[in-house]
Amino acid sequence: MARSRWGTSWLSRGRPEHPPIVFADRVRNAMRLVALDGLAEKSGFQLGQGVAEARAMCPEVDVLPSDRAADRALLEGLADWCSRYTPLVALDGETALYLDITGCAHLLGGEKSLLDDLLARLFHLGIEARAAISSSAGLSWAVARFGAQSVIAPEEAARVLSPLPMAALRLPADMIETLGRVGLKQVGDIIEAPRAPLARRFGSMLLLRLDQAMGLEDEPLSPRLPVASLSAERRLSEPVQGEDDIFVLTQELAARLKPELEKRGEGGRLFELLLFRVDGRVFRIAAGTSSPLIEPGRIAGLFRERLQAVHDDLDAGFGFEILRLSVPRSEKYEVMQEDFSGTPDRERPLAAFADRVMARLGAESLFLPVLSESHVPERAAVFQPLADVGMLKTAEEAACSVPVALLAASVRPQRLFQSPEPVEAVAEVPEGPPRSFRWRRSLHRIARAEGPERIAAEWWVDGEKAAERDYFRVEDERGRRFWLFREGHYGGPTQPRWFMHGVFA
Repeated sequence: MARSRWGTSWLSRGRPEHPPIVFADRVRNAMRLVALDGLAEKSGFQLGQGVAEARAMCPEVDVLPSDRAADRALLEGLADWCSRYTPLVALDGETALYLDITGCAHLLGGEKSLLDDLLARLFHLGIEARAAISSSAGLSWAVARFGAQSVIAPEEAARVLSPLPMAALRLPADMIETLGRVGLKQVGDIIEAPRAPLARRFGSMLLLRLDQAMGLEDEPLSPRLPVASLSAERRLSEPVQGEDDIFVLTQELAARLKPELEKRGEGGRLFELLLFRVDGRVFRIAAGTSSPLIEPGRIAGLFRERLQAVHDDLDAGFGFEILRLSVPRSEKYEVMQEDFSGTPDRERPLAAFADRVMARLGAESLFLPVLSESHVPERAAVFQPLADVGMLKTAEEAACSVPVALLAASVRPQRLFQSPEPVEAVAEVPEGPPRSFRWRRSLHRIARAEGPERIAAEWWVDGEKAAERDYFRVEDERGRRFWLFREGHYGGPTQPRWFMHGVFA
C-alpha cells in the first residue's frame, strides 16, 4: 500500500505526514485489525483489536480493507525475488519467508554481507523487513520478530533466546497465556527448568518448539518450488532490455550448462529462464522439449520463440539485471553421429520443429493419434499431446504391428467422424442394407452396398444393454461412398437407429 501511494523510495525519503494505517477484515462476525503499519504499532494498536475500538483510540486512523489475494501475490513475488540469494525459498504463513542459504553465503562475502545486501535492496524497493540468520529456522523466526541481533552463532542460541517472550517459540496463544499465569513469561525461564514437569503440565509441543529454536531438533523446510538440478546465472553491471540481448545471454548460459550435461550424460527436457528486473519483479519463462537437448543454439532458439509468444506480457521496465537458466528436468541423452552415418536421423529436424511450435503456441499445440485397445471405431485411436518425439516411433511400430489380413478385412473410411451422426434410412427387413437415407437434409439413393460388418458393444464401458452395430459400405447413384451402421435390430424390443460414421472420398 505504501509503495503504491508514496512510491518505492518512500522509506529513504521518510514517511509522509499521514495518520496510522491499519487493515481490517471480518473475524468471527466482527471487523478486526489484521495488519498494522509501523506507525500504528507505535501508536498502541493491536492485532485482533476491533475497528470501533481503534477509531476510539485515534479517530483519524486510516482503516483499509484487507486483500488477502494481493498480500499473497506480494509474498510470492518476494519469494521469486529472494531466489537471487538461494533457490531454497519457503513460505512461512502469510507474512514471512525462510531462506536456506547453506552454501550460498560465500558468494556475497559471508552471512553478514548477504543479510545487509538483502535488507538494503528491500529498503530501496520500499519494503520494510526484518531478518536474522542462524543455524535453525525457529531461532531465526524468533530473533527476526522479537530480537535485535542479526547473525547468531550456534553457541549463542541460549543467550539470545533467554530474554525473548514466550511468543518467540511459536506457541499457541492459550499456551502462552497459561505459561504467563504461572510466571513463565520469557524463554529463559524454561531453558534450564526440569523438562519432565514441563512436559506433564504443558505437553510435548513446548519442549519441541524450544528444541527447534535451540537447534537440537531438526525442522525441515519445504521449498515452494522444486530446485533445479543445474543452473547458470549471469549478473549484469548494466541492465538489458532488448530481446536480442536476452537471446545472446541465454545462449551464453546454455553454453555454460552444456559441459555439465555432457558429463552427466543427460539432456534437458525442461528449461526455465528467470529474468530479474531492477525494480524487483521476476519473470519465469519455461520451455519444454520433445527430446533431451544440450545444444546451446537450439536451447536459446526455444526462448526466442517463447519471448515472441509472451512479448506483450514481458515488460522489461528499466531492464533486467540478473538472468538465470535452469534445468528442472533432464533425461538420458544418447550421443548420435551427425555426419557420415549413411542414414539421416529424421527425428532431429522433427524434434526441432516440434520444440519451436510448442515454445511458440504452448505445450499442447501438437497432438498425435495413438492406437487404443478398443474395437469401437471412434475409440480405436485417441489424440495425445506430443510430449516426446519417441511417441512417433512407438505409434508407427504399433500401426505396423496390425496384421495385414485384419486391415484388408476391415476397410475404414478416409474420414471418420468423431461422433456418429444420425440419419433417416429405409432398409430391407430384418438384416438388409439401406436402400436410401437422408443425411444433413439431403436424400441419397443407394446403388451398391457391402455388409454387414458386425461390431459388438463394449459392455464393460457402455453397459450390458448396449446394442451391437451392423456396418455397411454404401455407394449412392452419384458415386459417393459412405460408411453407415445400424444400431439394434428390426423386430427387437426397440426400434433400430441408423448413423453416418464416415466418408470414403
